[in-house]
Amino acid sequence: MYIPIMTRNIEAKSNGQFNLSEEVIEIYERKVSAYGNGAKVDAQKKYIGYRAYVIIVKD
Repeated sequence: MYIPIMTRNIEAKSNGQFNLSEEVIEIYERKVSAYGNGAKVDAQKKYIGYRAYVIIVKD
């Protein structure tokens, strides 16, 4: 399933294996909070400019 966002395509995976082969700096958990008509996940200021992966899991 591809979800078009602006000019990029992002592949959304569900019910499958996930392999992350990049160097992991830190893993932390945050609550998703409401933001206007959408949602957001806060990150620490020290990560400005870094790429981030958001993995949604069933609670």
